[in-house]
Amino acid sequence: MAKIKLTKNELKKQKDSLKMYQRYLPTLMLKKQQLQAEIRITEVRIKELREEKERLDELFKIWIAVFGEQGVFTAEILRIIRIKTAQGNIAGVPIPLFEGAEFETAPYDLARKPLWLDLAVEKLKQAFLIDLETDVVEEQRRRLDHELRITTQRVNLFEKIKIPETRGNIKKIQVYLGDQQTSAVVRGKIAKTGLERAAQ
Repeated sequence: MAKIKLTKNELKKQKDSLKMYQRYLPTLMLKKQQLQAEIRITEVRIKELREEKERLDELFKIWIAVFGEQGVFTAEILRIIRIKTAQGNIAGVPIPLFEGAEFETAPYDLARKPLWLDLAVEKLKQAFLIDLETDVVEEQRRRLDHELRITTQRVNLFEKIKIPETRGNIKKIQVYLGDQQTSAVVRGKIAKTGLERAAQ
C-alpha cells in the first residue's frame, strides 16, 4: 500500500477516488453479467451446431458406400471460395458474425454421374456451413471469455482492494486531521490560560 499524505488535499483526492470507484463498479458488474449471458448463448449455439453435425454425420454414414464409387465423388467437386463474416459488438467486445459461405461446384456431366451426386453435394455444403459457423461461434466465445476474465479482475480489484483501501485511507486521514484539530484547540486553551495567568 502506498504511503498517503495526511492532509485535507489528500482527503479530497481519496474521496473523489472513492466516488469514481463506486460509480464505475456497477457498470463493470453489469458488463460482467452481460458477458456471462452472451457466453451462455454461444455455448447453447455451439451445442446446437454440434448436434446438427452429428445428425448430418449419421446421414452421411448411409452415403459412405456410394461415396467410394470410383471417380464419382472427388475432393475437387466442391470447394469453399469465401467465408462471409461481419463484425459485431457485444458489451464493447468486437466479435465475428457468421453470414455464410460461397461454394464452387466443379462442372460434371449429369448423364455420366449418378443421380445422388446433386443431393450429396448439397449435404456436403450443409456440413461445411455447420463447421464454419461452429468455428466462428467458438471464436466469439473465446473473445467473450477473455473479456470476462479482464472484467472480473477489475470488479474484484474495485470491490476487494480499491474501495476498502480508499475507505481506510479516508478514515485514517479524518482521524489524523481530527486529532490535529483537537490538539490545536487544546494548545489554544493552554496558551489562553497562560496569557490570563501572565496578565494577573
